[in-house]
Amino acid sequence: MPTPQRLRDLIRQIRAARTAADERAVVQKECADVRSSFREEDNTFRCRNVAKLLYIHMLGYPAHFGQLECLKLIASPRFPDKRIGYLGAMLLLDERQDVHLLITNSMKNDMNHDSQYVCGLALSTLGSICSVEMSRDLAGEVERLLKSSNSYLRKKAALCAMRVMRKVPDLMEMFLPAARSLLNEKNNGVLLTAVALITEMCNISSDVLTHFRKSVPTLVRILKNLIMAGYSPEHDVCGISDPFLQVRILRLLRLLGRNDADASEQMNDILAQVATNTETSKNVGNAILYETVLTIMEIKSESGLRVLAINILGRFLLNNDKNIRYVALNTLLHTVSADNNAVQRHRSTIVDCLKDPDISIRKRAMELSFALITSNNIRGMMKEMLQFLERADTEFKSYLTSSIFNSAEKFSPNKRWHIDTAMKVLTMAGIHVRDDSISNLIQMVSETSSLHSYAVRQLFKSLREDITQQPLVQVACWCIGEYGDSLVSNSTNEEDEVVVPAPISPTSQEHMDVQQRLRQKLGSIWNAPDPQLTEDDVLDVFEKILLSNLITTHSRDIALNAVMKLSTRFTATVNRIRKIISDYGDSLDVEVQQRSVEYSTIFRKYDHMRSGLLERMPPISKHNTDETENAVNGDLEDSEEIILTTNKPQTLKIQEQTGGLLDLLGDTTPTLPGVSSVANSAQSTSNDLLDLLGLDLSGPPSSEVAPVNILPMNSNPLPPTDSLNTLNLMDGFTTPTQPPLITDNNIDIPAIVAYEKNGLKIDLSFTKQTEPSVIIILLKAFNSTPTQFDEFVFQAAVPKAFQLHLEPPSSGVIPPNNTGAATQVIKIANPNKTSLRMRIRLSYTVNGMQINDQGEINNFPAVLWQ
Repeated sequence: MPTPQRLRDLIRQIRAARTAADERAVVQKECADVRSSFREEDNTFRCRNVAKLLYIHMLGYPAHFGQLECLKLIASPRFPDKRIGYLGAMLLLDERQDVHLLITNSMKNDMNHDSQYVCGLALSTLGSICSVEMSRDLAGEVERLLKSSNSYLRKKAALCAMRVMRKVPDLMEMFLPAARSLLNEKNNGVLLTAVALITEMCNISSDVLTHFRKSVPTLVRILKNLIMAGYSPEHDVCGISDPFLQVRILRLLRLLGRNDADASEQMNDILAQVATNTETSKNVGNAILYETVLTIMEIKSESGLRVLAINILGRFLLNNDKNIRYVALNTLLHTVSADNNAVQRHRSTIVDCLKDPDISIRKRAMELSFALITSNNIRGMMKEMLQFLERADTEFKSYLTSSIFNSAEKFSPNKRWHIDTAMKVLTMAGIHVRDDSISNLIQMVSETSSLHSYAVRQLFKSLREDITQQPLVQVACWCIGEYGDSLVSNSTNEEDEVVVPAPISPTSQEHMDVQQRLRQKLGSIWNAPDPQLTEDDVLDVFEKILLSNLITTHSRDIALNAVMKLSTRFTATVNRIRKIISDYGDSLDVEVQQRSVEYSTIFRKYDHMRSGLLERMPPISKHNTDETENAVNGDLEDSEEIILTTNKPQTLKIQEQTGGLLDLLGDTTPTLPGVSSVANSAQSTSNDLLDLLGLDLSGPPSSEVAPVNILPMNSNPLPPTDSLNTLNLMDGFTTPTQPPLITDNNIDIPAIVAYEKNGLKIDLSFTKQTEPSVIIILLKAFNSTPTQFDEFVFQAAVPKAFQLHLEPPSSGVIPPNNTGAATQVIKIANPNKTSLRMRIRLSYTVNGMQINDQGEINNFPAVLWQ
């Protein structure tokens, strides 16, 4: 057989190929020659052929047929053959293939070889491809080499031991004494691998972590020697002595000092020295400072040291390197909850990062800016965030608008400022506003009766200028429909009145006269009313909305309902309102058509009832809304207490026939106080209403009905205002079914923590229904990180002996910093009364990144099935 070509010749041919087809032809020809050589058992050129095969493998072509040839090279006594053989084994073999077990004996023999380089080859290969079986077979040899007098072998053995422990954690005790003794090494290479080995041990076992806390003084001494040592050309990188070892030691100190005050106290001084003595002009020094900051913020360090760490991150923000600025913002975002005041000092620098051309830096700066908002700086920070909203990327605006609403709701200095901020957001980026923000804004306006006039006027001004922002249209139409009479009236609310400054004590009568004239002039300017609006002006805007092709169906429904509501607020344009509504009786939209027909029927047959049906909605209290939600989630023990109170209780009573109607619908709820209504209607009014609905029913009891909600049925931007019967002109009388409440019949059942990882904590509390075999679990998900969790989904599975039912969650959003929780009710039927276990799967997004995890819960209290 002719002599095979050398590896360099093969490389030259492949590089000379003009097309991919030419390259494949060269590779296929060479593979055929290699196969022929392998079949002829050519020992002379086996090493050369395997080397060429490895190069072909690196190009992405199949080379699995050379696996056994690698084993033959490993068994060869020649070092060049062993080197290529072990390299081929690391590239072509892995633990999923049984072939790799054939080299176990050869590796064991080579670990006892006289040459340190042969031993090093065997250790490197074991660290790359070891399996559980191979780890158990060769762990003794690795432990023996850890105690070798040769520093080269100790370094290789320490790295190999890390891989063995990852595969078989039970073998960790074998390496523990040797790892502890390696901390006294003088060789930096061995010391580096020893610190890495101990770090891996501490990550695997908490007991080992406690054991190595005794070694903190040793690690502090090593780190101090590195800082104080003079120039060492062997380990110097840009003027810093062995930065790789420094970083490794800092990471190990971070593990050892976490949740341990004594260990943290021992390392405070050295961390301060590293933070102050490290050069920041080079990237190497910045890497060490970054690890130092992470260590300071994670251990129980002193407050002054934390301020120093945050100041280092503040200097990073001024660095020209974008990567360093991003790292600083990301770290500050995770540490802002630990020391908010220290981070506040760098607020102006953080806000300047909102103008950075790099989108990732802008995103982190935006998230950090919202985390820095407090009641003291809300006005200035909100001004900056609104400016950023104007120029922000489209993918940021949804998060921006939601965060602005949340911050304004939490820290607003007064209601008027809150409304003004919401108006600006709706005007600037209305299409990106989420539905929950719309509902909260409507609730806030409804709750603040003193600002009804101001809010309606500001909304109308914005609506007249722009009707393309659908959330603005929806909020404005709802508010104008409820409080539109204030648009055409001359009355001013308490908070709308202008307060003229009080006079300064004059020094003479002349000064007093001048000041009085100035006050009169300013007062005449400040108190000048807006140009008087007429009812036709308002209806012109609504007609424009209803006829616009830019309006969504949902917005058009709300606008039509608002026009109907205005028929009881306006007096001179009732006929025009009637015509506007009747024009949509033949609309192609079924819901708009149905509303138009029903409202026209009210005008035509039941005009005397119109004022009662369309009266103003009662103010919506957020506290009451939250109370209802808590009751549904099982937090209230007495369901009879779930009665939403209103600021202006009224009563609308439908007499005998209405009671029969409600009985038919399954509502036997007794009359409850605190529900908005009108004065007692006559018997004929009730009959007329039933005629409108096409029903002829009778029954003795009387019932209450709340006013009409002008929002369409297919959306619920408002929280429910009561749990009683609601009159909806779309469906007549409807009786919303109260969700089943969880009563805590057994308060002795202890709650458990089902999941706690990456800042997400899930608590499970338990109750039992009347039937003992049914278990009701209340899940609460908390978020301890400074970043909001979105799209939270909880899934569960139980054995076939159980029956599982998951209720819809209260929310898919988990607020940051444990400021709220998402809840979900789980019902499990356990007819056989067997022990319960459950597999769970979690999914949520953090800053747009999808996170999935799963686990098993097997620590349920035994009382659940006993």
